[in-house]
Amino acid sequence: MVAGISCLAIIAAGTFTTMSGLLVDPLHNEFDWSRGTIGIAVSVNMVLYGLAAPFAAALMDKVGIRRVIAGALLIITAGSALTTVMTASWQFVLFWGFLVGLGCGSVTMVFAATVANRWFVKRRGLVTGLLTAASVFGQFVFLPVLSSIVDQHQWRAAIMTIALTALIVVPFVWLLIRDHPADLGLKAFGARDFAPKPGPVPGVARRTLRVLGTSARTVPFWLLAFTFAICGATTNGIMWSHFAPAAHDHGMPITVAASLLAMIGIFNVVGTITSGWLTDRMDPRRLLSVYFALRGASLLLLPTLMSSTVQPEMIAFVIFFGILDVATVPPTIALCREFYGDDSAIVFGWINASHQIGAGLMAFLGGVARDITGSYTIVWITAGVLCFVAALIAVTIVRHTSSEKPILPPVLSCRGHFGQRN
Repeated sequence: MVAGISCLAIIAAGTFTTMSGLLVDPLHNEFDWSRGTIGIAVSVNMVLYGLAAPFAAALMDKVGIRRVIAGALLIITAGSALTTVMTASWQFVLFWGFLVGLGCGSVTMVFAATVANRWFVKRRGLVTGLLTAASVFGQFVFLPVLSSIVDQHQWRAAIMTIALTALIVVPFVWLLIRDHPADLGLKAFGARDFAPKPGPVPGVARRTLRVLGTSARTVPFWLLAFTFAICGATTNGIMWSHFAPAAHDHGMPITVAASLLAMIGIFNVVGTITSGWLTDRMDPRRLLSVYFALRGASLLLLPTLMSSTVQPEMIAFVIFFGILDVATVPPTIALCREFYGDDSAIVFGWINASHQIGAGLMAFLGGVARDITGSYTIVWITAGVLCFVAALIAVTIVRHTSSEKPILPPVLSCRGHFGQRN
């Protein structure tokens, strides 16, 4: 029940992530804002999506999961509803960038990690993949519906549709989610012994910053953060924000481009669940390296595939990219859990912040590049090269398997951490 309701909440919040790509052209046409100006609000949304995550994870340890998630969904509803009555670009930054970004960042990735860590011992990787798949399911599967609403009833109707969706999920979260298996007298799935519910952890902001300070003194944190920043830049930052406008530049209708993104979302589900299953069985570093290398190759090919109609080559790209798109999440969460133990959800929240910083930078710079060059080609090529860099970085991470929560060496003493065998 908890996993199912968690999926609903994640789907509701995840739908907002790709909505930004459908707003670029309508806002440009209605308000005469440049794509760079619109990109500022989208960037703020993505960065706050990341920065809110570690604080949300710590807040869940203090006040409980359901209070945090219900509150976040209400913030999302308020921010998106206010966006429909905005009249100036700074209001778009405040309502869509700040409020919606803050709410969405509290619901998605760290929420999935927290639920998996608390409720599951066996098959954590698979469950992480399932909950992550719920996020991308919401992001992409509703895109054709939303793009159709934008075409027929304008962008305000589309935003109100997803705002109401988030609001409807709130009572389900409040009534049916429980914070810990002990609340129901249960053991976590696959656990040998019953574990009592831990007490509230005080000092949310202090603990979140302390965990950042401790983990930031370790080499794996920075390696994971850098690879995840590249992950964000080459998914949220470019594909989810600029694919539809780029396809439209080549004469493809926005509704068709949104349908292609929806197909990516469908294959995201397959790829992410499979990645979770593989993470339970294989070295997560090598999985990350393979995922990034294949993603980079596909992005380098994308400029040659763009056209006004959907060709078989584009369908192949959509399937291939969809399988790889969010597959990086389960192995990254697994490495955080291996290195940082009980603090892993908060650490992953900070690493996810780097993901969103990379996404925000690419969303902004991609819009600027389009304004300057009149094309997205240089953006796709840059994204592909960055993926190959991430593939090389992933294999340099040195694992520690001797204990559940190893003591990690500081960055200043990083000799031997690159190119070293296990």
